[in-house]
Amino acid sequence: MAKKLAVTIRLEMDVPDSWEVVRTADGVEILQLAPDQFMDLTFEPMVTRDVEGEWSNAVSDEFMDELLDMVESEDVTYDIQQPQ
Repeated sequence: MAKKLAVTIRLEMDVPDSWEVVRTADGVEILQLAPDQFMDLTFEPMVTRDVEGEWSNAVSDEFMDELLDMVESEDVTYDIQQPQ
């Protein structure tokens, strides 16, 4: 039987006033950084051969495909709050 892994990541950032939350045609929320620049903050594995060494996102396509096949669900929401 396989184990279940649940990962919770909460990230707070100070971002430029020009950044906005927009939706793709599929309804997925992403960030618009500039008129022709968009960003999606989502799951990205970081790997290393030495736990105290340097970490990298350099994984093979095969490893990434296998890893993504394990993901049952992913929920990313964006909330930009104006300073008060």
